[in-house]
Amino acid sequence: MKEILFGAAYYDEYMPYERLAEDVKMMKKAGINTVRIAESTWSTCEPQEGVFDFSHVERVLDAMEEAGIHVIVGTPTYAVPTWMVKSHPDVLVETKQGRAIYGARQIMDITHPVYLFYAERVIRRLMECTAHRKCVIGFQIDNETKHYGTAGKNVQERFVKYLREKFGDDLEAMNAAFGLDYWSNRINAWEDFPDVRGTINGSLGAEFEKFQRRLVEEFLGWQAALVREYAREDQFITHNFDFEWKGYSYGVQPDVDHYRTARCLTVAGVDIYHPSQEDLTGKEIAFGGDMTRCLKQDNYLLLETEAQGFPEWLPYKGQLRLQAYSHIASGAGSVMYWHWHSLHNAMETYWKGILSHDFAENATYLEACTIGREFREIGSHLVNLKKKNEVAILVSNEALTALRWFRIAASYNDVVRWLYDALYQRNVECDFLWPESENFDRYKMILVPALYAAPDSLLQKLNRYVENGGTLVVTFKSAFADENVKVSHAVQPRLLRDCMGVHYHQFTIPKHVMLSGEITEDGAAHEAAVFMELLLPDTAQTLVSYDHDNWKEYAAVTRNAFGQGYAYYIACMTDEQLLTRILGKALADAGVSVPAGEGFPVILRKGVNDLGKTVYFYLNYSGTAQKVRYGYGDGTDLLSGETVKAGERFAIPAWDLRVIEA
Repeated sequence: MKEILFGAAYYDEYMPYERLAEDVKMMKKAGINTVRIAESTWSTCEPQEGVFDFSHVERVLDAMEEAGIHVIVGTPTYAVPTWMVKSHPDVLVETKQGRAIYGARQIMDITHPVYLFYAERVIRRLMECTAHRKCVIGFQIDNETKHYGTAGKNVQERFVKYLREKFGDDLEAMNAAFGLDYWSNRINAWEDFPDVRGTINGSLGAEFEKFQRRLVEEFLGWQAALVREYAREDQFITHNFDFEWKGYSYGVQPDVDHYRTARCLTVAGVDIYHPSQEDLTGKEIAFGGDMTRCLKQDNYLLLETEAQGFPEWLPYKGQLRLQAYSHIASGAGSVMYWHWHSLHNAMETYWKGILSHDFAENATYLEACTIGREFREIGSHLVNLKKKNEVAILVSNEALTALRWFRIAASYNDVVRWLYDALYQRNVECDFLWPESENFDRYKMILVPALYAAPDSLLQKLNRYVENGGTLVVTFKSAFADENVKVSHAVQPRLLRDCMGVHYHQFTIPKHVMLSGEITEDGAAHEAAVFMELLLPDTAQTLVSYDHDNWKEYAAVTRNAFGQGYAYYIACMTDEQLLTRILGKALADAGVSVPAGEGFPVILRKGVNDLGKTVYFYLNYSGTAQKVRYGYGDGTDLLSGETVKAGERFAIPAWDLRVIEA
């Protein structure tokens, strides 16, 4: 990137009256240099089968090209037009709940040959219209794509073929791997394969969900290949990944394997939404950014985030700017809002854009003007920031799916965020790893949340990581089942037993179980939560025990020296304070330095810019001014131009920030 992309989605098709010239004028004033277009307007581009009208697209391209504003063109394939469904009703997705009814977006079967035929045609026609345009810098394929629960006859037939390939056409091997003898679920002929939507077998069900995620990977790879036929070498191909939704972007996406799917892209993209006002913490911004950056080990595009968002998300003064720099601090090469103006009808009427329904200047727009001006002035110092972190979290779609079949009181993503948030609040930046990742040894410390289902090869890789000098932190519900979600008959935690230096036979749900030990002696009461495994140390040191008459002989948290490294096992969920103490000890073992004195609400993030200089972001996520000490070499505050001396203390106003280039 030569500059930070700053912009919004823009839909000329949605405007209640002609105002393209006025919008461009307001965009220029705000410093907006990029817009996203076209990705939701198939029925406008092709109002009837084979009848194309790209006039809205072309007039926006003409206006943006004249104004010097970049354009990202989205393929419009995530919302099918009525004429297609009227002629071919079976393009609508068939799920556990039956056939979808037309109305919402993303209700089609992404494997259906009729849908794919029409999708290819509209993509090709759109590319012919746009790829040669000077202002078009890249393409977004589809939109927040998932498998939508597709499970119709064609999908299930493909799933059987997939299983035959996986098991080498050996039914006996499949029955054994999935434990299908239970409740007479055994399959004795491939022709007898039942409708998988009704399965009660977690192994078979989880395998089908993995297969569904592969369909997304295949679909987006197919779109990327089509776009690549037309795209110039200087145009990128991206996709806007999203996350599990908990009223906002929360955790690992259950219905897409981001790591595998990102291989078809030239640059990863993401949509991140989060609470605002008093609930703005920056956690979701950092989590989503860190995960997306690690998909391709490079900078990424923030393609959607909120401006005004839902009504309750209207940002306080300074928050829009704070949020924008928070994205850049994670390695984003863009900050783009959904969207430019607030819609006047339909589903997302109150998912508000930069402009409200009256199109007038408002406080959010004026703050966007400030961001745009600052990005123009100092963007060359912030674009393409590279990050080199010493800590990583291993995440797994397979473990997530398995724990949805075999639930505990907390979800998989609850455990992931429990660990991530504790690091974030201590200003320990981290990367993400996936089971297929090959660069474990580049990290001093790896955290493994609830790795319930995992192949032996992954567990052996973790063992080698510790033997070679790494520090590993593993939580409860890890290493319990194999990659087919079949529980091991070995003593738990099976292949990690020697590395962890513990074993256990039993587990339960804690009720009024307190925690005690040297590491808990801070005057606070700590209680086990969610789930507890009853650890019996072999070679491990007990850091925390269960303080309960019935469970006092068991360990709750242990530390074990193994090879040249250390392995920690956390057998229950704890409060944030105790987890912070546990991780602090592990970080010390790993030789990871933790910024002294600072912690939430002042978040410190850093990266190396194109000039080879380290840039430090001090982000104040609170409604009161905070004083911090600058602990690095003499530098310049990029926002004010002032010199900042090593060791100097300075104040950060409420919901504000300092950006210092050392």
